[in-house]
Amino acid sequence: MTQPGSRAGRPLAAYIVVTAAYWAFMLTDGALRMLVLLHFNQLGFSPITLAWLFLLYEIAGMVTNLAAGWIAARFGLTTTLYVGLGLQVVALVALSWLDPGWAVAVSVPFVMVVQGLSGVAKDLSKMSSKSAVKLLAPEADDGLFKWVAVLTGSKNAVKGFGFFLGAGLLAVLGFKLSVLVMAAVLAVILIGVMVSMPVGLPKGSKSAKFAHVFSKDPKINRLSLARMFLFGARDTWFVVGIPIFFHDRVEKLLGTDNAFFIVGGFMALWIIAYGAIQAAAPKLLGPTAHEGREATRLAIRWVGILTAIPAVLAVAAVWSDAVWLLPVAVIVLLAFGFVFAINSSLHSYLILAFTKSERVTMDVGFYYMSNAAGRLIGTLLSGVSYQLGGLVLCLATAAVMAGLSWVAARRIEAVL
Repeated sequence: MTQPGSRAGRPLAAYIVVTAAYWAFMLTDGALRMLVLLHFNQLGFSPITLAWLFLLYEIAGMVTNLAAGWIAARFGLTTTLYVGLGLQVVALVALSWLDPGWAVAVSVPFVMVVQGLSGVAKDLSKMSSKSAVKLLAPEADDGLFKWVAVLTGSKNAVKGFGFFLGAGLLAVLGFKLSVLVMAAVLAVILIGVMVSMPVGLPKGSKSAKFAHVFSKDPKINRLSLARMFLFGARDTWFVVGIPIFFHDRVEKLLGTDNAFFIVGGFMALWIIAYGAIQAAAPKLLGPTAHEGREATRLAIRWVGILTAIPAVLAVAAVWSDAVWLLPVAVIVLLAFGFVFAINSSLHSYLILAFTKSERVTMDVGFYYMSNAAGRLIGTLLSGVSYQLGGLVLCLATAAVMAGLSWVAARRIEAVL
């Protein structure tokens, strides 16, 4: 892949435009996830069926990330960014065709296909944005860590607001009008990004080979494995288990409409706080956290802490009185969010620190394929474990996934 002067050509302006485009996408992505989850839960779908709605989204993410690195190396980062935003507009418009009167055998496959398209869109946008940071970040020792932390943290804060937006739109506008409004806004933003994007990002090279997407660097492979289990641990409780648990508990107390706002609000605040911690990670971890060995040691330490949190909540779910279970879950999951944010920020930095500029799109694509694989596993386990064993099994499974991430992270030290 040819690389123009990545730190020339107004890098800060390009970083701002890329970040703004990623924000716009993640706002609609968060809103769409909450819209689909709460809308179909309201229609009486089981936890396993709800998980199925997101499976093709995650499968598409795996395939897309594997190919996206090569596509960006071949056709350029701006191309993959624009295509990602455009596909999300198409997915939102397609969801507006959903008819509540359709049979489950029709509506579920339809939503799965559209969610799959949205998954392609998301991972094209993510790979483009994260790769751009490697090429645009300043030369200062901790410059890369700071820039990737700001991009990742702010993106998750915006996605968190999208959760609240999706719940609010569903309650106020209904499903169809909500997705059409989001499609229109995102289309306008896409046009604005295309007009304002500065020069400076790689244009692609015909010499890029698809076979190059598979990394031969053991550091990247082991980090990718740790990432897969890390996000599997999060999504095992995050996708179906906790939202439906919260919604059912709150609905019994306050009614359906209030439940939408409260559950959406909690998930939004969780993601927003998680994003803020990610952005602040370089300061929280200290001045030496950007060094490869130290960052790796910190990643191992923090995922060890993470493993204990869902395990503690699973035990609390067994022994707590039903009245106290909801507030206990809120408190412990806030702790999970804090620790997970530190882990995620360290991983996002390490993949860019380990890769070389000429391979950045390939390695980032491979790494986020593993990320998508973790989300896929976590999504499936979320529905299955919650339906079979409720909150206790859901959280116990999350603890096992986090423990496997710790094992994989420890193996990185051996190849540094």
